[in-house]
Amino acid sequence: QVQLVESGGGLVQPGGSLRLSCAASGGIFSMYTMGWYRLAPGKQRELVASITWGGSTIYADSVKGRSTISRDNTKNTVYLQMNNLKPEDTAVYYCRHWGITSDYWGQGTQVTVSS
Repeated sequence: QVQLVESGGGLVQPGGSLRLSCAASGGIFSMYTMGWYRLAPGKQRELVASITWGGSTIYADSVKGRSTISRDNTKNTVYLQMNNLKPEDTAVYYCRHWGITSDYWGQGTQVTVSS
């Protein structure tokens, strides 16, 4: 059973930055894809960014150029650095760890971008 614990969310002004962290425990970390999703009020959940065990990344168009996903296999942790944050980035951000036969989600961390 994999457990995911997110941290790093909070309130930030437009144009600011945040780094989200997701620490995984209880399973194999390096052989799976990790990613960040977000859910905003009135919207569907969307993929923000993902990174495979080999380091290949995918970004949503809405965050491309402003965000960087990375992982540290020695710490079983995945990060999402978000810069130049906008009010439309406000959402609950969820960490996901998945493979062919498994799919785990964290409990989420709130990110609010407001002046």
